[in-house]
Amino acid sequence: MGPEELTEFLDDVFPQIKGQMLIEAVGPMSARLRMPVGEQHLRPGGTVSGPSMFTLADCAFYVAILAQIGREALTVTTSATINFLRKPAAADLVCEARILKLGRALVVGDATILQEGQSGPVAHATMTYSIPPRR
Repeated sequence: MGPEELTEFLDDVFPQIKGQMLIEAVGPMSARLRMPVGEQHLRPGGTVSGPSMFTLADCAFYVAILAQIGREALTVTTSATINFLRKPAAADLVCEARILKLGRALVVGDATILQEGQSGPVAHATMTYSIPPRR
């Protein structure tokens, strides 16, 4: 599945995030999403909130998986750990997700959140997803 097809699929099965993220690229075992940061993503002090960054990482990894396995809406997060590394400004965030192991039932990988002007990642997450059994 490519970016346009993935966007249409997400809009259909996950309307809660419609228009909140842009799928910039998908590749073998990877995806890159952009979150245009708005007022709804900020916490006091003018920095992007942790829940917003987690949502970006989770969605980027979901997209990376869907790009590999196809329309499997019930693929779900089973484990996630996120480390917040730098305070992001109120500006767009980009997340690069990669799959390290794509198994029959579990997918393991990570997601790195970046922001222009920062010397390194602003957050890093490790993710495990469960793929529903095929009947």
